[in-house]
Amino acid sequence: MKKGQIGVTTENIFPIIKKFLYSDQDIFLRELISNAVDATAKLRAIAQKDTAELGNLGELSVHIEVDPVAKTLSVSDNGIGMTEEELDRYINQIAFSGAEEFLKKYEGTDASIIGHFGLGFYSAFMVSEKVEIDTLSYQKGASAVHWSCNGSPDYSMAPSARTERGTTITLHIDEEHSRFLDKGTIRELLYKYCRFLPVPVYLGKKEEWKDGKMQPTDEDDCINETEPLWTKQPADITEEQYDEFYQTLFPGSTKPLFYIHLNVDYPFKLQGILYFPELKEGVIPQKNGISLYCNRVFVTDELEGVLPEWLKLMHGIIDSPDIPLNVSRSYLQQDPSAQKISAHIGKKVADKLEELFRTDRASYEQKWSTLEFFVHYGMLTDEKAYERLLPALLFKDIDGKRFYTLDELKKLTESAQTNKEGVLVQLYATDAAEQYIPCKQATDKGYVVLLMDGYLALPLINQLEEKQEKLHFTRVDSDNVERLINGKTDEPEQQLQHKNLEQLFLCAMPELSGAHFSVEIASDGRPEAAPAELVRDEWMRRMKDMGRFRQGTDFYSEMPDAYRLIVNPRNEVVKTLEDALQTNELNDALAAYEAAEKAHQAWFEANREKKEDALSDEDKQERTRLNKDKNDKRDALNALLRSFADAHPAVSQLWDLALLSCSLLTGERLAAFIARSTALLHE
Repeated sequence: MKKGQIGVTTENIFPIIKKFLYSDQDIFLRELISNAVDATAKLRAIAQKDTAELGNLGELSVHIEVDPVAKTLSVSDNGIGMTEEELDRYINQIAFSGAEEFLKKYEGTDASIIGHFGLGFYSAFMVSEKVEIDTLSYQKGASAVHWSCNGSPDYSMAPSARTERGTTITLHIDEEHSRFLDKGTIRELLYKYCRFLPVPVYLGKKEEWKDGKMQPTDEDDCINETEPLWTKQPADITEEQYDEFYQTLFPGSTKPLFYIHLNVDYPFKLQGILYFPELKEGVIPQKNGISLYCNRVFVTDELEGVLPEWLKLMHGIIDSPDIPLNVSRSYLQQDPSAQKISAHIGKKVADKLEELFRTDRASYEQKWSTLEFFVHYGMLTDEKAYERLLPALLFKDIDGKRFYTLDELKKLTESAQTNKEGVLVQLYATDAAEQYIPCKQATDKGYVVLLMDGYLALPLINQLEEKQEKLHFTRVDSDNVERLINGKTDEPEQQLQHKNLEQLFLCAMPELSGAHFSVEIASDGRPEAAPAELVRDEWMRRMKDMGRFRQGTDFYSEMPDAYRLIVNPRNEVVKTLEDALQTNELNDALAAYEAAEKAHQAWFEANREKKEDALSDEDKQERTRLNKDKNDKRDALNALLRSFADAHPAVSQLWDLALLSCSLLTGERLAAFIARSTALLHE
């Protein structure tokens, strides 16, 4: 048996660090500036412990200089600096960060140290052929040191002529990464990663237009806001300042509905401001409007799996030192601190919505057209959010003026809309104008009709039916108004009693692509009710609609829409048609067809148990004869019915009126309807 230690040396790990330390190479600038800011934070902490030792610190700042000619990029600070010993300890030894050691030493100060790993400095080698450090420690009697490395494990250290406290890191940018010698590119990166750092960060000098071109001035160009709004107390911030800050984050956006100021010290630290953006009607909001920061340093705006889906519809900033700076998204998804922060934010947002609803319901209702998507999306995607948001869920009446909570809606409708099985049926429409007739029929009976026109209304309906006991939603145009609550009931009219009438309307049935029609003879007992109305079966329509949301259900969308023509035999128009149908010729044709159909069915019942190869030739001949006889009799009956329909325009008129009510009457058939209607006016 042989034992030993795995050989991890600078020679074999340094090339890997240079190439694979970060997936985004531009992060090197974030890391170097974070280190520079840490150096100033450490100096402030030391000054708090012993003010006399350091005296006046002056303005602590970070300066970035770009020199395209020399092909260098430098980051300078006037912070704590380093001694030769510290250079050897923290730079020459990979992943030996001084942050943890420093925090222990200066516990109790206001120091906020960004970096903890000790790898950030080496990101400079991802874009450089050579890196230099020039530094002078704050310590009395310290000597300035110059450090240099060309990207190999070899380095050099020598005395420096530097006289000012602090550190300058100079990157000699290689040819492959020459884009980092463009000042505009650097400005974009600074704006992305460093726009809210607590120490002024300067990028060269401000420029002004002079003599036909942009020229530098004597004023340093500060690129960051050192006191962002979320670091202040809410009591010290005006509504206008919140709105102005939103505009700085999302220029050109409309005014947000409202905001949530996050400020938590225990059990984790969290600051930030989240906004509810105003959503445009019919536009699905974009995700990833929240940026994650660590000690004011940008981490990511891709929070997939980190925040609940519905929270990513919001806009704003979350800042927490408890979220590591140098981590992957997959790590964040499993990080306990990130999970706790996510849960807290979800609860905070839900509480804010509930508070707004409770304290200012009128304003809440006014904003519901936008809030609706947030609430629906939250309830559908997050089990905890479902429970938290349920009290803030609103339903609007068909006129869009009255709003109800679920409990209010149940109390309002339980007496009139509870069916014989004890299920509370809620009627809804998706388009008030298109479904005006069935809506009016329902409201005239005293029913409440809801307007469920939101993008996620249908999935929410399904969810509520699953989670709420004895609650069912039915679209108002899915059946005759008298049957919307209790469905089909025992009616005096039976389909068999009106066989001729049923066959007449089947014979005149339109042929529309993507639509399947059936005919039902049924009455609600009122002669004044519509002679015919077209309804769309709730189950199939809902399955087709849900195909938009659920993977693997696309086949539903390919199925034809199922419509049912409900003909009212008590209506005078229909009664007149049915009376006219009572001719000997038609009755005889119907009787002949029914007899042929009965004989055909009887043969199949008698031979049900026989396999095809067990049938005799006589059996097969008889089957063929019966089948032909049935088809012939049906064709003869249909020919008579079509002739009848041609002679009685009311048949086509009733079909077309029903189609018109469902916006299905178009093209040639619409033109024929107009011509027929015009002719009927002259009779």
